[in-house]
Amino acid sequence: MLRPLLISVLLMVCKPFYAQKVGVVLSGGGASGVAHIGVLKALEENNIPIDYITGTSMGALIGGLYASGYSPAEIEEIFLSEKFQQWAKGEIDTKYDYFLRKKEDDAGWVTFKFSLDSIWETNLPTNLISPVPIDFALMKLMAPAAAAANYNFDSLYIPFRCVAADLVSRKSVVFNEGDLPTLVRASMTYPFYIKPLKINGRLLFDGGIYNNFPSNVMYNDFMPDYIIGSNVSYNYPEPDEDNLLSQIKTILVHNTDYSLQCEAGTMIEPETNNVSVFDFSKNKELIANGYKNTIAKIDSIKSCFIAIANPEEREKKRTAFREKQPPLIFEKIYASGIDSAQSKYIIRSLRFKNENMPINELEPYYMRLSSEDKIKQIYPQAYYNPITGFYKLNIDVKKEKDLFVSFGGNFSSRPINQGFVGLQYNYLGRVALTLNANSYFGKFYSSASAGVRLDFNFRIPMYLYSRFTLNKWDFFKSSNTFFEDVKPSFLVMGDTYIENELALPVGNKNKFSFGATWADLRYSYYQTKQFLQTDTTDKTSFSGYSVFARFERNSLDRIQYPSIGSYLGVKLRFVEGQEYTLPGSTSVEKKNYFWAHEWAIVKMKYEKYFIRKSPIRFGILAEMVYSNQPFFENYTATVLAASAFQPIPEAKTLFQEKFRAHAYGAFGLKNIFAFTSKFHLRLEGYVFQPYNEIWSSTLNKALYGPDISMRYFIASSAIVYHTPLGPIALNLNYYDKFEDHWSLLFHFGFLIFNKSAFD
Repeated sequence: MLRPLLISVLLMVCKPFYAQKVGVVLSGGGASGVAHIGVLKALEENNIPIDYITGTSMGALIGGLYASGYSPAEIEEIFLSEKFQQWAKGEIDTKYDYFLRKKEDDAGWVTFKFSLDSIWETNLPTNLISPVPIDFALMKLMAPAAAAANYNFDSLYIPFRCVAADLVSRKSVVFNEGDLPTLVRASMTYPFYIKPLKINGRLLFDGGIYNNFPSNVMYNDFMPDYIIGSNVSYNYPEPDEDNLLSQIKTILVHNTDYSLQCEAGTMIEPETNNVSVFDFSKNKELIANGYKNTIAKIDSIKSCFIAIANPEEREKKRTAFREKQPPLIFEKIYASGIDSAQSKYIIRSLRFKNENMPINELEPYYMRLSSEDKIKQIYPQAYYNPITGFYKLNIDVKKEKDLFVSFGGNFSSRPINQGFVGLQYNYLGRVALTLNANSYFGKFYSSASAGVRLDFNFRIPMYLYSRFTLNKWDFFKSSNTFFEDVKPSFLVMGDTYIENELALPVGNKNKFSFGATWADLRYSYYQTKQFLQTDTTDKTSFSGYSVFARFERNSLDRIQYPSIGSYLGVKLRFVEGQEYTLPGSTSVEKKNYFWAHEWAIVKMKYEKYFIRKSPIRFGILAEMVYSNQPFFENYTATVLAASAFQPIPEAKTLFQEKFRAHAYGAFGLKNIFAFTSKFHLRLEGYVFQPYNEIWSSTLNKALYGPDISMRYFIASSAIVYHTPLGPIALNLNYYDKFEDHWSLLFHFGFLIFNKSAFD
C-alpha cells in the first residue's frame, strides 16, 4: 500500500518529463529587473527546461530577447555594454554626431517650442530621455526573430507573451502576435521617462501599471505544469498625505497579484539592494544576485523534474532558429506622419537610393536624422517581405514645432552680466529652412543678429547660411572700478556685417565652409587714460569685404568648460577695405586719416582632451596665427584690430593688449578632476608667444618689437558645476605682466557672444 501511495503523490507533484512543461515569468521593476538575466543563466546552466516565457516591462525586454534566440550569456553581454548604458540614458553614440547640422552655440538656457496654429497651447514633455537609441536597438535585435516567427509569438524560439497598459480602458493588454520590438517597447514604456507608443489607435504604457507579474497570462495562455517566477517588484504602500509622488503612483499603478497561479512552482526573489528604477550602473551586481538566488533554489527545482533539458538539443534548437532569421536588409523605406515633400527630405537624409540597404549602413544616417532640430520624434518598424527576402522600413515621423523661443544669459561678479533672447522659425519641405534672430543685451556686450539657413539633402549634403549681425563690446563699462584704483582705458569696439556661407560635410564630425563677408568695423577710444567727460574720442572705422575658407572638426562635449572630445579649426581669410580715422580732442595727430588696406590671415586652433573614462583628465590647447596685417593709423586702433588669444572665458571680456598680435603661437595644458560627471575642478596654464609684439611709439604710432622677444603667461583655476541651464563657475585667474595680475570671477551661464565680423 505504501509504494502505490508514494508513486501517486510523486505523479501529482511532479509529472513525468514527457508531459511536463515549464514556464518562466519575469516581473517588471525597472533596473532591478536586470537580475532576471542571472536567473535565466542559472536555469540554463543547470539544464532546467524553459518552454514558455512571459514578462512585463524589463521582464518583457529580457524575455523578448530570450524568445528571440539570444542566450543568457549574450543577453548579459548586451546589458553590460556601454551601448546599453547609452540606450538607458537616451544618449546617441557620439560617433554619430553630425557637425554639419549642429547649430551655432549661444547663451540660451531654456527653449520653449510653439506651433503657429496653436501658439497658446501648452504641452508638457512626456519623456525625460530620448527613445531613439532604444527604439533602433530593439528593431535591430528583435525584428529578424519576429520575421522568422512570421510575427506569431508562439513560433519564436520559445512561445512568448508580454503585456502593456491601456490607460483609456484601464486594462492590461496581452500581446501574442505582431511586431515584437514594438510590442516589447510598449510594455516597457515607463510613464514620463520614455515616450509612449500608439498601437492600433491605443496609447500604450508600461505593462506594470496593471499587471507587473504576468503569471496569470502564463497560466491562461500556456497551462504549464510548472512555473518559475522571478520577481523584483512589490505593490506600493498606501499613499501618504504629504507625499505627492506616492499619491501619483497609487493613481496610476494598480496592485498586482505576485502569486504563481499554479500549484507547482518556485518563486525566486533576487536581492536588488534598493536599486532605483533607472539606475543601470549596477547591472553586473544585479545579474550576479539573480544567479546566486536561483542557485540557492536549484535543488528544490530539480527535485520536481524526472528529466532535465538536453543542453545540446537546446543549443541546436536555438541555432536553428537564429539561422532562420533573415538579415535586416531594407529594400524600401517609407516615412509616415508627414507630407510628401517632407517625406522626400527624410528619405534623402537616410541616403536611401532604392537599393538594398543593410541595417548597419542605415544606422549612422538614422541617428543623424533623429538629431535634426526640425524632427521631434522618429520611430522605426521593419516589415519582412517573404517573397523578396528583404524588409520594408516604415519610419513614423513627428515634425518639431515651428517656433523656438530661447532665454538665457550670464550673471557674474563683474559688470559683464547680459541677457539673451533667441527666436527660431523652422520649415521642413524638400529643403529645411531656418529663420533665426537673437539679441544680447548688457553693460559690456550688446548684439542683434538675424539669419536664414537652407539645408539641402543632395548627394553631398550642404547648407547655405546668410546672416546680418551688429556687435558692440564696451571694455570701459565692463571694468570693475569698484575694486580697482587704476582708471581703465576707454575702449569701445563694434562691427556690422553681412555674411554668406556655404558648408559641406567632410565625414561626420568635420565640415568645410567658404564664403564672403561685407563688414564695417568701428572703434571709439582714447589714446590716454587721462581724459575728461567733455573730451571727444578718437574714432576709427574699417569698411571692406573678406573672403574665407574654413575647416572645422568638433567633438567637444560641452559649449564651455569641455572635458571630453576635441576641436580642430583651420581658417584662411583675405581682407580688403578702407580705414578712416577721425582724431579726438586728446589725440596727438589732428588730421583725418584715410587709407586702403589688404591682408591675409591664417589661424589654426587645436584642443583635445584625453583619458575620457578617468576622473582625472588631461587636455591641451594649441593656437597659431599668422598674418601680414598692416598697421592702422595709431597704436590703439592697430591693437584693437589685431587677433587676440583668449583661452579662458573671462579673457573674452577683457582688453589685454599684450595678448594681441598679428602673428603668434600659443600653447596650454589642462588638468580636469571630475568628482562627478557634472562637478569638476580645472587647472589650466598657457603661454603666449607673439612673433613681433606690437609696441607704441612716443607719438602713439604702432611698431614691431624684436622677433620673439617677449612671452606672456595665463594661469587659471576653476570650480565648475554643469547645471541643466548652464555652468556655475568660480574662477581664480592670473595674467602675467599686468598691473592687476589676479582676477576672481564667479559666473552662472555662458560667456558666449555672436561671431565677430572676421572671426
